[in-house]
Amino acid sequence: MDIGMCYLDGNADVVEFCPHYPFHHILAAGTYTLQEGTQPHRAGSISLFSTDPVVGLELLCRVSTVGVFDIKWSPSGETMHPLLAQADADGCIGLYNLSKTETENEGSMLKEVCSEKVSSSMCLCVDWKPSASSVCLGLSDGSICMVTVREAQLQISQSWLGHDYEVWATSFDAHRPNLLYTGSDDCCFNCWDLRASPSEIVFRNAKSHQMGVCCITQNPTNTYMLLTGSYDEFLRVWDVRSTSKPVHEKSLCLGGGVWRIKYHPSISTCILAACMHNGFAVVSTEEEDIRVVETYCKHESLAYGADWQKGEISTQGMLRKGGLVATCSFYDRHLRIWQPEFLS
Repeated sequence: MDIGMCYLDGNADVVEFCPHYPFHHILAAGTYTLQEGTQPHRAGSISLFSTDPVVGLELLCRVSTVGVFDIKWSPSGETMHPLLAQADADGCIGLYNLSKTETENEGSMLKEVCSEKVSSSMCLCVDWKPSASSVCLGLSDGSICMVTVREAQLQISQSWLGHDYEVWATSFDAHRPNLLYTGSDDCCFNCWDLRASPSEIVFRNAKSHQMGVCCITQNPTNTYMLLTGSYDEFLRVWDVRSTSKPVHEKSLCLGGGVWRIKYHPSISTCILAACMHNGFAVVSTEEEDIRVVETYCKHESLAYGADWQKGEISTQGMLRKGGLVATCSFYDRHLRIWQPEFLS
């Protein structure tokens, strides 16, 4: 069910709902636009929206930046104020603070807290350590960079060459935070032990993915289940019980490069996938074989950004479980919010 749509000010590539109470209605969207000409440069922005199942989308503020590849909110419950981390085309990590505005019309705004240049290469992805004490970045030269977060200060703690090509995915293990998973255009799915400096390889799988690894996510209730998405159009399910030798259990072709995968915040068998040339899909892992239960093809360009709303939302005086989905597509600059039919 469609709820709202708007055009962003640039090519849309990432959306993230805030996981912090009382900001569950807040949605951030990032853009990346290559400005061609005599002096070409990569422009970007972060737009902040209020979302509502009845009203739709309301723009609260917009911050102009260089091209944005990825954004992630800090883990809920770990910081006094929500922080939004940004990975950008200039090789920088930026942090923004989300706070309420002190006006009659109560809203929210983003304020830059700090930024740090980590590389001359582009920062392609970012993930928070579960304790919110550090973030990890994947870079376009194949490097991985750990950055410590202390109040209004960022400091590189270690950096190493982990892949041969662009690193599109970094993901901390939520229950074993000394482990980090990474994926790259070199078709490798790797795991690193962060207790060593530089980090030591735990496993490197170079055979399962036929093309680059775009995304990695962990099941919120089954700590040994991981999902990977790849340009080869397959969503893969992994058992990482044996840390040094993960088992590829099953896979599903989604008909387009699997750029983003997000677990539903309260249904651990439900996954939202952005499938590049094939729109968006809701996938169930409840049965023995994973299957597509719903597709969404209202976008007219590359399906890149996707996320579920978290928590309970107050709508016209009533509490309802989060069921909204935000999606965005690249060249047509569409941002949409909708509700899957199977949740209606």
